[in-house]
Formats: sequence, C-alpha cells, structure tokens
Amino acid sequence: MFMFKHLFFVFILVQMFYTSSSSSQEFPKDLTARHTPELMKFYEYLHANPELSFQEFKTASVLSSELKKLGFEVKEKIGRTGVVGVFYNGKGPTVLVRTDMDALPILENTKLPYASKTVARNDKGLDTGIMHACGHDLHMTNWVGTARILISTKNNWSGTLVFIAQPAEEIGAGAKAMLDDGLFRDFPKPDFCIALHCDAARPAGTIAVCEGIACANVDSIDIIVKGKGGHGAAPHTTIDPIVLAARIILDLQTVVSREVNPLDPAVVTVGSIHGGTKHNIIPSEVRLQITVRTLKDDVRKQVLAGIERLTKAAAIGANAPDPEILIRSNEYTPSLSNDIPLTQRLRKVWEDKLGKDAVSTSVAVMWGEDFSRYGRAGVPSCMLFLGTVPKKKYEASLITKNASLPSLHSEYYHPEMPASLETGINATVYAVLELLKK
Repeated sequence: MFMFKHLFFVFILVQMFYTSSSSSQEFPKDLTARHTPELMKFYEYLHANPELSFQEFKTASVLSSELKKLGFEVKEKIGRTGVVGVFYNGKGPTVLVRTDMDALPILENTKLPYASKTVARNDKGLDTGIMHACGHDLHMTNWVGTARILISTKNNWSGTLVFIAQPAEEIGAGAKAMLDDGLFRDFPKPDFCIALHCDAARPAGTIAVCEGIACANVDSIDIIVKGKGGHGAAPHTTIDPIVLAARIILDLQTVVSREVNPLDPAVVTVGSIHGGTKHNIIPSEVRLQITVRTLKDDVRKQVLAGIERLTKAAAIGANAPDPEILIRSNEYTPSLSNDIPLTQRLRKVWEDKLGKDAVSTSVAVMWGEDFSRYGRAGVPSCMLFLGTVPKKKYEASLITKNASLPSLHSEYYHPEMPASLETGINATVYAVLELLKK
C-alpha cells in the first residue's frame, strides 16, 4: 500500500512537470496568436464605432462586459465614463493596466473596409466625423487580449490586477477625473502602473522605451485680443485687433528663441486665429488659441509667464484695452516621466522575451499623455511605445521624403494589423508576469 501511494505521488509530479513544460513553451506568444482572429474582429468593431471624449458610453459598456466575462469585479462610471475591473489572485503586488477609449474629431480617409463613418456632435455643438486616429482602438484591443491571456493562465502569477478603461485622454482630462472619483481610494492602490501607446514612426513588431521624461507638459491658452472696431477705410479711427494679434503671434515666438535655455525643449504654437466678418470692417476683437509644450515644470512656468507678459505689453503699446488671457487648467496635462528602476526592469524582460533587436530606446516627445497623472500620484509607472508601421513603408521612409509616414492624429493613420496587436499583447503580458511572478 505504501509503495502504491509513493508511485502514485511520483506519477502526479511527473504529470505536473510535463503539463507545466508544455504550457511554458507556448506561453504567451502562441496563446496570443490563438486569440488574434477573434481580437481582430473586436478591433474592427472598435475602429468602426469611435466615440468622443467623455462620450464613450457604448465603448465603456463593451469593455466592461469583456472584463465581467473574465471574472473581474467591475464598476462603471468612474470619472464619468471610466471602467475599473479588479481581479484578485492570491498574495502579491497590485498592477494597474490602463487603456484609453476616446477618439478624435477627424473625418477618416484610410479607405479601410471597416473605416469609421460615425458622425457626432462636439463640445461646440457642431457635427463632426470621428476617427480613432491615435490608436486607442488598438490600445483597447491590446488591453482585452492581455486580460484574457492573464486570466486563462492565472496559475502562473500571483497578485491583483486592476484594469482601467480611461476616458478623455485626448483632452487631457480623463486620468484626473478617475483619480478625483476615487480610483486610488476606493479600489486597490497599485504598486505599478503600465500602459502602451501606438508609435506612428516605428516598424510593427518592435517597441521602444524611455527612461525618465517621455512626454511633455501640455497647456492650452485662449487669448481675446481687444481693440476698437470701425470702417476698414478709416483705420486711424480704430484700434485694429488683427494687426495687434499679428504682432502678438510674432512676439510669442521669442519666448522660446530668446528667453528659454536652448537646451530646454519648448514649443509655443498658435493653432487658431479668428477675427472679423467682412473685407471692409475692422473688428473689435480677435481670438487666439495656443498650445504650449514643455518638458520641465520650471520652464513651463517661465513660458506661461512670458506669454502673458508679452501679450499685455503689445496691448499697451497699441493703446488697446487689456486682453483676456485664459490658461485652461482643466485641459492641462503634466509631463510623463517613466519610473527609471521599473523601466529598466521591464526593458530587460522585453529584450529577453521579444529579442534585443525588437526593443529600442525612445527620446522624449512633445505630445501630451495624461497617463502621467498616475505616476505623479506616487505610483511607479511605465509607458512603452508600440511600433505600428509596415516594415516596407518604414524602410522606404528612411530613403525618400516622398514616402513620409502618416502621423498620429492624421486622417490617414492606421496601425499595421495584426502584427502591432500581437507585439503589444506579448509585451504587456510579459511585463505583468514579471511584476506578479510567484
């Protein structure tokens, strides 16, 4: 009897070894490939049905349903339209995986068979075409695929998953809304936060990581330049706000070129100027919309102060009324800084699992990303950048300028699928497994 029990125990151990060995050979790349056909259908649905910032009602419902099927405890309407799913799997760290959901007010021109034909009303009450021109549809599909693989192989890790679907990244407001609504108070506070973002300048099948500062501070400023309207044939009886606005636009360029240290990146761009109604009428005001990008917080303060000073000085010089200057604090996005120890740790894993040739070093860029707020709330965070360009197109772009690549936020942008998706899922799964390894 003792011999029988002993042999039975040995048999069980051998069986467990071979089962474990077999699953490790296929995990997770083969699992990703197995899920790809179904995930591609999911991606095409998301691409064809985009929603604007804080209007992601259907999208949130779909993502919430996916998490519930997998056994997550799910709560909706966190930060207006955000979704939070929690999955407990024994003792260990808590890892937050974030996706963003919103699309852009752009009329799509990709000619894809599943291209968006959606039209919606924007915050100004105007109808506009909508498109996932920043890759959030891929981000969401990656998020769902990662969740499916992690839950199906939960014996390989231990800890807690917090999967969040965040609204309104495109206007820099979603992360703040979720944090203000109790994300780190009412749910398990993560030990680590990870996310990815599409890169329109790198080949599919690769990723890039940046240690430290990765994305810029973003500020939006509205300026109303005031004057005194009148007849276009009698400018001497007026204070022309169009001429004054032109002077301000030129003066603002000196903030970066003559006031900021040349070694500190900064951008001041006037993206919109509106004034006047007719050829022969000098208007009473002109409206400017400005975006400001900086990497350092002290440079941000310097640039914002310079814009205000130069604008007011130009008005004084023209004997014009004081301009109205509004720095839109609700649209401010703080710079994103990847936690260096965490990023170095994950980079080693990605180089080992994906191959060193597939992992490169990215430099800081001047776009904004409100994933930064989770790191600024005290949680070590890392965002990787996912190559999405067909390799032949990427190689051609290195040779000739005529083969330039569509950028993010372009009506022509779309990622190379399914290569981009599979690389993103593998990278995200490997990162979570590293952080939650037994």
